[in-house]
Amino acid sequence: MASHSNFRRQSRKMALCGMMTALSAAVLSTGSLIPFATFAGPMLAMLCLLPILHDWGAKYARMVYAAAAVLALMLCADKELALFYAFLGWYPAVRPRLAPLPRPVRILLKCAMFTLAMAVMYLLIIFLFQMEAVAEEFAGYSTLMLALLVVLGNTSFLLLDVLLLRMSVLYARWRK
Repeated sequence: MASHSNFRRQSRKMALCGMMTALSAAVLSTGSLIPFATFAGPMLAMLCLLPILHDWGAKYARMVYAAAAVLALMLCADKELALFYAFLGWYPAVRPRLAPLPRPVRILLKCAMFTLAMAVMYLLIIFLFQMEAVAEEFAGYSTLMLALLVVLGNTSFLLLDVLLLRMSVLYARWRK
């Protein structure tokens, strides 16, 4: 009987992981249909990792993220959106490990992780993938405008962090 119970548990785990991967890929695909959803789509797709993270742990959340990122890179029309998810979709799985740090250190680390991930992503987009539209867009920005974009991006990322925390708490209450 124990093996049957273990089989059912593993089946549930795989089914939930598959459904959340598919949901993430669908959210990312629809995000490429709406022009302003380049950043909102990946952030919503990150919410799909919360049930996996809560029920099965960070290992399975990272696997779902990786599968959804690969699907997004293959299927999404908006490659900037897919790359944004590929470079930041891992964050919900790492987030609980940052919780024990003192608040100022935690905030600085989160901002540094976001800024580094975005810098590497946009350097790859401009120089390796040579996406002309993105390169032209950044060429027209002044240094002040780029600094403002970094500040706004970090602010949005910290708001995403608050959303992830609140949605995690809501999910944990719902599961009880």
